[in-house]
Amino acid sequence: MTSTDVDPLVSRMRPFGTTIFAEMSALAVRTGAVNLGQGFPDTDGPPEMLAAAAEALRAGRNQYPPGPGIPELRTAVAAHQRRFWGLEYDPNGEVVITAGATEAVAAAILALCEPGDEVVCFEPYYDSYAASIALAGAVRRPVTLRPGPDGRYAFDPAALRAAFGPRTRLVLLNSPHNPTGKVFTPTELALVAELCQQHGAYAVTDEVYEHLVFTDAASRHVPLATLPGMRERTLRISSAGKTFSCTGWKVGWASGPAELVSALLRVKQFLTFVNAAPLQPAVAVALALSDAYFDEFRAGLQARRDQLIGGLTDAGFEVLTPEGTYFVTADITPLGGTDGVEFCRALPERCGVVAVPTQVFYDDAEAGRRLVRFAFCKRPDVLTEAASRLRAAKWDR
Repeated sequence: MTSTDVDPLVSRMRPFGTTIFAEMSALAVRTGAVNLGQGFPDTDGPPEMLAAAAEALRAGRNQYPPGPGIPELRTAVAAHQRRFWGLEYDPNGEVVITAGATEAVAAAILALCEPGDEVVCFEPYYDSYAASIALAGAVRRPVTLRPGPDGRYAFDPAALRAAFGPRTRLVLLNSPHNPTGKVFTPTELALVAELCQQHGAYAVTDEVYEHLVFTDAASRHVPLATLPGMRERTLRISSAGKTFSCTGWKVGWASGPAELVSALLRVKQFLTFVNAAPLQPAVAVALALSDAYFDEFRAGLQARRDQLIGGLTDAGFEVLTPEGTYFVTADITPLGGTDGVEFCRALPERCGVVAVPTQVFYDDAEAGRRLVRFAFCKRPDVLTEAASRLRAAKWDR
């Protein structure tokens, strides 16, 4: 046997192959399909931000920035959180800039978890969560979100309580939630906070969709760190990518008590060291935009959400209306579908549209087997074309 006969990848990472996003995007390119799979916009962000980035490039801000991020961006992050959520963070020690929220989540888990520690998370979950937990040698304890009679996702409180135990190290919470579009309610968050404090666990909160909560949601967005007793045990993570339509910039941040931010930074420095020097001042400009920008951005996405829901409904899908994010989840059962992966792999050839199968985001794959996710962060004409193709498709019902 030669070394080429054995997979050199460490065993804990072997379950993670090419991401579903890469697979589906490649399929979109090969078939010329409308790509509603991966969550990236097809328009650029605010012109003030783009102009600030161009100016920073010309002004020579192209070398290594400080390890925690440039002071003006850390100050802007702190001011933004005070302005919208009433959270006070010291930009000198309680805020760190990261290579997107994905790095922040990974660095937080690697910094806080020893091998064998347990991480409570809600499934379906963004795929990097499971990979980051595996990299740390930790163990995930998923709690399943299921759609209720009203079409809104919820979890069983007893299942959440049962997920906590003597090895629980942290809770990983994503709200507004990808891929379901769920916004966790104050009652749900209160239970998470109670269990964190009861078990001495930290919380890592992924809040990249914090400004994308729609007007018909059951609850407004409430950061977990605002609940009593939670600021001192929470790393709050967000990024510029979704709010300012610059997903390729990969500028994120984490905020929290100094000891948690320091732990994250000590890991982060050996992952990317620093990132995006000329883009950091531009994000600082974006964070200080007027309320009108955030209101108009949300309203525009809500209109596109409703446009896509109408198209999916007309095509025969059973749609679960999201309360936030970029995504709509739909059940393929009325179309005769029984497996979301097979359905999504066939969809580009069948009608020229790409979606993502939600079951790949579950440990309990059966819970999401018939669900698929569509992104609506696209131009209205793109959504119109996708809906037309879906309506014209021949289904197996």
